[in-house]
Amino acid sequence: MAEKFKEKLGIDFKKYIILGACNPPSAHEAILIEENIGLMFPCNVVIYERRNKTVVSIIKPKVAVKMIGNVELEQIASTIEKKLKKVFDSII
Repeated sequence: MAEKFKEKLGIDFKKYIILGACNPPSAHEAILIEENIGLMFPCNVVIYERRNKTVVSIIKPKVAVKMIGNVELEQIASTIEKKLKKVFDSII
């Protein structure tokens, strides 16, 4: 983000990275169930520095899916959340 903010806005910004962590099979399955899910895909991981420490943030997929209101998505969200939690727990 710092590079884009500098390029597009001419401002300096701290290190701030957004990683796309979508699982293609799960994303495909979710889109087949609910086309609008693309608006809410909970597959970004945000990494930035705060007070000389690295912060890693991941949204809980089950929370994001509730905003769509499609019960069929809850199983996919639960599976993805377990995978993301495993990754998150391995780095803290």
